[in-house]
Amino acid sequence: MKLIIQIPCYNEQDTLAEVIESLPRELPGIDKIEYLIVDDGSTDKTIAVAEKLGVHHILNLGSNHGLAVAFLRGVRRSVELGADIIVNTDGDNQYKAEYIKDLIVPIVEGKADIVIGARPIEKIPEFSWLKKKLQRLGSGAVRRFSGTDVPDTTSGFRAYSAGAAMQLQVFNRYTYTLETIIQAGVMNMRLCSVPIEVNPKTRASRLISSIPIYIWRSMTIIIRSYITYRPFRTFCYASAVVGIIGLFPWMRFLYYWFHGERGGHVQSLILGATLLIISFVLFGLGILGHVISANRQLIHETLYLMRSSPGNNDKSKTLD
Repeated sequence: MKLIIQIPCYNEQDTLAEVIESLPRELPGIDKIEYLIVDDGSTDKTIAVAEKLGVHHILNLGSNHGLAVAFLRGVRRSVELGADIIVNTDGDNQYKAEYIKDLIVPIVEGKADIVIGARPIEKIPEFSWLKKKLQRLGSGAVRRFSGTDVPDTTSGFRAYSAGAAMQLQVFNRYTYTLETIIQAGVMNMRLCSVPIEVNPKTRASRLISSIPIYIWRSMTIIIRSYITYRPFRTFCYASAVVGIIGLFPWMRFLYYWFHGERGGHVQSLILGATLLIISFVLFGLGILGHVISANRQLIHETLYLMRSSPGNNDKSKTLD
């Protein structure tokens, strides 16, 4: 069984050596371990450091595409290189590499498709009180939308089976953490978490420039992901809400109508009619979205079969 540990990097020359040196060289149940650096357009000496350290594979994206793209490109490359398990960790040395052995156990034993390292959020001194509360609320929202029980949904310390990795899609450039959990929940993948510890903070987060911006982007990712993977349910909920609201102006109009006031209150009739029309349009969009979603699922399954075919994997191994 082959394990590839991928590290998306953007200007990580100062911490990369420490990250690589801490990675395991052998693990129970694993025959071969290799490292993959995904360089997301670094302008420092990240690639030179990786080459000096003898990293097995370096995927240079050429320019900065964002964390989500770097992650997905790395996963695709790891599958091409014949990985049975893919572990993703950060280049800033946030996660303790000693927990990789715990991260892969559920996959090695065939009990999970995706394993997420759950950080001790309440014990991390660098996290403010507000950030801890927002982390709890955000993880709760993702659990609700995805139907999973992952306690730390923003953790990037994860392990994927090759089968799960080949099915992943990320439609935003900002971060992969939230969308992939929602997607995995919709696709009925087996997710689980293991407790991990983290290292002291080495630098400021590049993903969170400010808390309001991070909250806004996270909310849009969650909502867009849910619309993408559950379009019929989403638009039906919206249609029902608008339709119920639209009934009240009509009820008001009918109330006055039956009480003899038939010469006014046209505004209520117009408002109610407008809202009910919007409700029907939303329901129609739900049906259309469901059809598109079914078509996308067929395409997704076709791509998965193509990626998992032995001929494609054997051919791709010669590319590096």
